[in-house]
Amino acid sequence: MVSAEGVRKRFLRHEVLKGITLEVQRSEVMCLLGPSGSGKSTFLRCINHLETIDAGRLSVDGELVGYRESAGKLHELRESEIAGKRAEIGMVFQHFNLFPHMTALENVIEAPIRVQKVDKSEVLQRATELLERVGLADKVGGYPAQLSGGQQQRVAIARALAMKPKLMLFDEPTSALDPELVGDVLDVMRQLAADGMTMIVVTHEMGFAREVGDTLVFMDDGVVVETGSPREVLSAPRHERTKTFLAKVL
Repeated sequence: MVSAEGVRKRFLRHEVLKGITLEVQRSEVMCLLGPSGSGKSTFLRCINHLETIDAGRLSVDGELVGYRESAGKLHELRESEIAGKRAEIGMVFQHFNLFPHMTALENVIEAPIRVQKVDKSEVLQRATELLERVGLADKVGGYPAQLSGGQQQRVAIARALAMKPKLMLFDEPTSALDPELVGDVLDVMRQLAADGMTMIVVTHEMGFAREVGDTLVFMDDGVVVETGSPREVLSAPRHERTKTFLAKVL
């Protein structure tokens, strides 16, 4: 589903990604771990072309992300084409980014109606089902300010799913939540994984990574340091840098 080959990204003089190469199979859950500033979130944003890459190749479902290839050269797509491809990739951020003036239901139906031009009656039914799926059937008319952080994050997940994505990206979706609200969000993500959704999750929730992840990738300073099954990496890391990091967070 996702293929990265030598992906590099620089912000001015600072190279954030230094040649990331990895693959995510269909229906796989990949968890990205690493210290702050290691490039995890930047890599996630490159996957849906919120950030452009400076070198390498990045494809989703067999198609280059944000570019087309012609005569051996890459040419950036028009913004409308990029938006169309981006709509196939759901992304859930640390902070929920809900529209404050819209109810939970209105937040979920907005993009399918405006971006995908889906009939409103069809979207309403699907949005109601999605909010029920994330445990918020009784909050469809609630505004973000009336919802807890965990409830807002579950609305954000439902909003991403409303676009019927082939891939879901989660950028530390529980880090801004109070500890007692984390479980409800992780339960929704567990169910998505059980349903076969391909997911890349930047997280520090080690229990979730161990239980739900198929692959764990440890990044540091813009490179992939170690990769393997979550149980292997968490219980018997091979690299000294991984051992040092895990000793501080486990």
